[in-house]
Amino acid sequence: MSVEERELLRSQIVELQRISSLGVLAGSIVHELNNALTPILNYAKLGLRTNDPDYRTKSFEKILDGAQRATSIAGGVLGLIRPRADRREPADLGRLVEDIVMITVKDLQKHRVQLDLKINSRPLAVVNPAQIQQVLLNLVINARQAMPDGGRITVVVGADAEGKWGEIRISDTGMGISPSHLRRIFEPFFTTKSPDSTGLGGTGLGLPVCRDIVEAHRGRMRVESKPGQGATFTLRLPVHVEAIAAETPPAKAS
Repeated sequence: MSVEERELLRSQIVELQRISSLGVLAGSIVHELNNALTPILNYAKLGLRTNDPDYRTKSFEKILDGAQRATSIAGGVLGLIRPRADRREPADLGRLVEDIVMITVKDLQKHRVQLDLKINSRPLAVVNPAQIQQVLLNLVINARQAMPDGGRITVVVGADAEGKWGEIRISDTGMGISPSHLRRIFEPFFTTKSPDSTGLGGTGLGLPVCRDIVEAHRGRMRVESKPGQGATFTLRLPVHVEAIAAETPPAKAS
């Protein structure tokens, strides 16, 4: 197989993995959009029926809030569905995480999983936003699937002590990973899962694709886990050089 054929196959696998992850959330995303659109419709009807200017102003404010939420949800989904090739740009890692939380929250609630988000800082990294969000989406879904009876996911965004690496940690309170499996989870086609009710899981391609995406961004991805104590996946991405320079105080003249 030629280099071109391998790269084409790799891109197709990445595409299929992204579509599979979005398929898991399709029903929950539609439900969230409906929740955002319902107050728009209701307050539009109420606003038309009243002559009270204050109430009409309140109706317009509620309509605006609902429209902005619907736009954010749709924008997050469209960004994942239609990534702009391999175009990279400085991106706020905190914002990328927030967008993923927005489109997964209803799915997590349905499976009795609570998500805690802690943004300690907002490092900038030069990334393909859709690809990094694809990694985050896969890790959140994996964490949820590791807790079939419910649990807690904690997502922490920040930077290392020197400010040279942006870090995203995703931890769950699930069943954990045995040492023998931990050594192999990034191997293509290795899996300990059977497909769940949504059809996702069991292919053994999710984590290898995630690691390949992160490493293509000159980043690193690691996992820590013990049986019965959950798992923590950590993404490290180099901070945007200009962002480091902007935060570094100029040297004092001697």
